Formats: sequence, structure tokens, C-alpha cells
Amino acid sequence: MTEINFHPTSPILRVSDLEASLKYYVECLGFSIDWNHEGYFASVSRGPANIMLSENDQGVFGSWIYIGVGDVVRLHDELINAGAIVKLPPRNYPWGMETHVADPNGNVIRFGSECDKTRDFDEWVAWYN
Repeated sequence: MTEINFHPTSPILRVSDLEASLKYYVECLGFSIDWNHEGYFASVSRGPANIMLSENDQGVFGSWIYIGVGDVVRLHDELINAGAIVKLPPRNYPWGMETHVADPNGNVIRFGSECDKTRDFDEWVAWYN
């Protein structure tokens, strides 16, 4: 029997204004536009990380996704300088170092890298409550 080959996930986030969202993902988060279908559905990527954006259609506002990166602290500094909506600066947890970023539609991207075993773990911050 041939094994089924799985590919990376491509989450779909709902947005209210596709063009404004594309501008944010490109200018503030450093993604590139892969394609834009008739102004209501598009794909952006940064390296192998891919996100689809759907204008007022699929998904729900306020969704959360996780993207692993090599160095979340460096990424956080880059995102701050680009004007991203950073909801949580880097925090060290047993499962990894994370920073949380929102888009203009309230969707949240949890960027994470390996935890820093040389420092204490932070308490979980429930900023979204």
C-alpha cells in the first residue's frame, strides 16, 4: 500500500477587507502575495508558511493559528519595527518561545520557536480574556 503524503497546512483566515489585509500581511508581517483571486480570496506566504485570506466568507473573525519560526525574538523585533499589532512580546514556555500578533480583523498568529532552557519559564498570559 502506498503511503499518503501530507503537505503543510494552509489555514484560511476570514478578513473584512482583502486589500487592506494583504497590505498588512506584506508590509507589517513580511509575507509575499502568492496569488489574489478576483479580490476576495488570496494566498500569502513567508518561506514555507502559507496563509489564505478570505474576504467575508470562509472562517470566523478572531481565529488563531500557530507558525513555527527559527528565532521568535528576532522576528518580534522585526515585527515591532514594521508596525505589526503585537499582543504579546516573546514569552518563554516549556513548549517554546512565543510572540502573539494580531491582524486588523482580530485573527491571531502565534509565532513560536524553541524554548530558552537557560531562563525560567513565564506564566501563561491570557491577554485575550
